[in-house]
Amino acid sequence: ISRLQRLFSLVGVSPVPQFAQGQPPDQRLRNVSRLGVVTGLMAEANCLKPAGTASAISIICSSGDPARAEAGARRLVRDGVEALLSFGIAGGLDPRCSAGDLVLGKTVVDATGIEHETDMEWRNYLATLLAGLGPEIGTVAGTDRPASTVAEKRAIHERCGAIAVDMESHIVARVAADTGLPFAVIRVIADGARDSLPHAALAGLGGADGSPRIGAVVGALLRRPWELPGLIRVGLETRQALGILRRCAVDGAPLFGRG
Repeated sequence: ISRLQRLFSLVGVSPVPQFAQGQPPDQRLRNVSRLGVVTGLMAEANCLKPAGTASAISIICSSGDPARAEAGARRLVRDGVEALLSFGIAGGLDPRCSAGDLVLGKTVVDATGIEHETDMEWRNYLATLLAGLGPEIGTVAGTDRPASTVAEKRAIHERCGAIAVDMESHIVARVAADTGLPFAVIRVIADGARDSLPHAALAGLGGADGSPRIGAVVGALLRRPWELPGLIRVGLETRQALGILRRCAVDGAPLFGRG
């Protein structure tokens, strides 16, 4: 077992292990300064700024492009990061979860059924740091395209039992497996299992730097004005989820060498 595998080795889902009060966490976990973070949106990456972490880590934004996510993750590895983190918002698959719920991935499964387990020691450490946010720990599904309808979300949930879905975690998991690096997943539910995404929201994806394509959203609304209430709902839920992500950055600051 390599030093990094010992540094982050794996545990179970529950109960969430706690570090003894006053006991400092493993110094190696505190010094993951060469951490590579993969997000889909610039807004997700910006959530790391409140903790002063953005300068301490390397971040790439995929803009919802799986090829860009993989190329970026592999570039992070070539640049010398010691661990990979999938960080951002997600779609809910479990009807019990709602917007604003924090999910820590125990396993990540892709559309073909290939499954990878996140690093257990790291996952447990995150669960301790973020305990105040009541994290759910379970399977996260990864897809190369948005799971935008209730029917699509239900099908993924029934197929693999995942509680959340995003477009980066499966790529992070694959790159980590290929390179022998530990990885973790921090995701916050934006749209719930009973919510479909309006076309206008999807039209905003794909900005080159992870920023929304505002013109495309406006154009989609002009063609489908009845989607405005749904777009407002998505905006409010996304803002709620991003607020929880910012709290994750603050509460999880020791992971980034800031605590």
